[in-house]
Amino acid sequence: MPDFADFDTRHYRTVDPATGYDGWSATYEGSVLDAMDLGLLDGLTAPDWSAVTAAADLGCGTGRTGSWLRARGVARIDGVDISSGMLELAGKRGAHDTLTLGDVRDTGLPGGSYDLAIASLIDEHLPDLAPFYAEAFRLTRPGGTCVLVSYHPHFSMVSGMPTHYTDASGEDIAITTHVHLISDHVRAATAAGWTLAELSEGTVDDTWVAAKPTWERFRGHPVSAAYVWTRPA
Repeated sequence: MPDFADFDTRHYRTVDPATGYDGWSATYEGSVLDAMDLGLLDGLTAPDWSAVTAAADLGCGTGRTGSWLRARGVARIDGVDISSGMLELAGKRGAHDTLTLGDVRDTGLPGGSYDLAIASLIDEHLPDLAPFYAEAFRLTRPGGTCVLVSYHPHFSMVSGMPTHYTDASGEDIAITTHVHLISDHVRAATAAGWTLAELSEGTVDDTWVAAKPTWERFRGHPVSAAYVWTRPA
């Protein structure tokens, strides 16, 4: 697995994910484009979202993914996040049936209880992908699905930008960032018992450049990816 430190061009002060997302929570909604994650979910051909009776929203954040799922008819959504600040905002949003402060690798949620385990923009904070995929497998029923939207490893390497935010004092602060190649995902997920059903990649396009004009130099580069994994019935 590549080491992000070899690509880092910013060298910001770095904090752990719980500290970072607590600090970012107040401004997070205004800094993440739907094109990064929700746009990719919109384009997937599977699963049939309306047929999902229960979903585990891992790294649920402020509830963006939960709201997206609810709008597509998902009946029950349980959220887990490591940041109390993000969970507070998710609670106000009201898309989840339950919210738990916890780790996506060891959620404490009941095993075999969900048709879907879904996570967005969390994998770059995990030093090892195997525990995440193993926990998602534990949570789902036979025939279930795992959907993961991630920052694209290519973009992390070509841009040299860690996941970061600007705090109230104006300081740019990085949140611990790891680079996971697509092959790392395939290796970890298949070892946990998952089968890859679909892979979609989003690229920097007009939408991105309009929001971030300095990203013109990244036009056409992949910026995020969505993986759909299925569990044998």
